[in-house]
Amino acid sequence: MAKTKTRDRMNNEINAGSMADIAFLLLIFFLVTTTIAEDKGILVKLPPWSDEEPDITKLKERNVYSVLVNAQNQLLVREQSMRIGDLRENAKEFIMNPAGRPDLAERPTSAIISLKNDRGTNYQTYLEVYNELKGAYEELWDELAMKRYGEPYTDDMPFAQRKAIRDEIPFVISEAEPTNFGEED
Repeated sequence: MAKTKTRDRMNNEINAGSMADIAFLLLIFFLVTTTIAEDKGILVKLPPWSDEEPDITKLKERNVYSVLVNAQNQLLVREQSMRIGDLRENAKEFIMNPAGRPDLAERPTSAIISLKNDRGTNYQTYLEVYNELKGAYEELWDELAMKRYGEPYTDDMPFAQRKAIRDEIPFVISEAEPTNFGEED
């Protein structure tokens, strides 16, 4: 009878040498194909940084639309209490001043909306107020685009037309430093 050598016997092991390669390839595949949802937040373009002192000019009171949100989420617009639901129409009237009132903005290019909140303000309330103010500008742009070009203001509109509309009604919201919790200034 012939003797069997150890190397002639069948090996009962599974070759796992390429398992690490397969696992690594799967890991790379899932990393590349997985999308991670990001919160976009509020898209606000900040002014460029400058080491120079800002030029503080005296603004005409009539051109400033001051909006204050306190720690109790109450709205004070130009020293008058207001509901958030009324803010958009009121801001549009302030910016455009269709009746030529002396207490509203001289013209849309002079209108400045100043938004100030309290550190105790709910984030939801802050977003609602900001969205109403931004919505006022968007509606004004849309109305002007329909009047001039017969189409609504969209990102698909030619750049020159969008720029002309934004030059006539510039988006100017100035956000003041929040006050401390419960401090009313």
